[in-house]
Amino acid sequence: MLATYKGRRDAAESLRAETGAEIFQCDVGSRDDRQALLEFARERFGRLDLLVNNAGMAPRERRDILEATEESFDELIATNLKGPYFLTQQAARWMAEQGRGRIVFITSISSYTASVNRGEYCVSKAGLSMAVALYAQRLAAVGVQVFEIRPGIIRTDMIAAVEQVYEEKIAGGLLPQRRMGESTDIARAVRAIADGLLDYSTGQVLNVDGGFHLRSL
Repeated sequence: MLATYKGRRDAAESLRAETGAEIFQCDVGSRDDRQALLEFARERFGRLDLLVNNAGMAPRERRDILEATEESFDELIATNLKGPYFLTQQAARWMAEQGRGRIVFITSISSYTASVNRGEYCVSKAGLSMAVALYAQRLAAVGVQVFEIRPGIIRTDMIAAVEQVYEEKIAGGLLPQRRMGESTDIARAVRAIADGLLDYSTGQVLNVDGGFHLRSL
């Protein structure tokens, strides 16, 4: 198991202590870092069974789309969309050589839910959802399955500043399942894919969102 990190080395070290994972510092938005990551994986493991595209960030400052900056847009696209897209391209070539592999993209309900104070985040996640369809279509014939896990409101550092607001909305009926999601909910979905339980479902979107995606009258 190989875990990557950009800024939270403490979290990576905690994972290594818990699982024995190898860790590697990588800015997924950097072409050189992506290449170095895969070279490290080849040297250390010799094969690639699973890629989980979990790198992601929110805007450093939430701004209405009429006030948002190009700098913020560029940063989010590089980290949330461009980086995973091209890391997957490199990983997919390797998996195609092997004739097997599984790829997971962690997207967001923001791929289809408009939040006008963080438009760049929504655009990046919408693009990532299309990347799933593209890679799933391209790689199915070579034995590589591609999946999208679409989280809802998950208790992470990313939402810490607005966690109480979300808790109040959930209590008021925002979600059919009246609780916020936890990182373990996402991990279980990844585990199901890693264990091959969905190998005849390439391109599938797994909504891990407490029922947010449901529509009712």
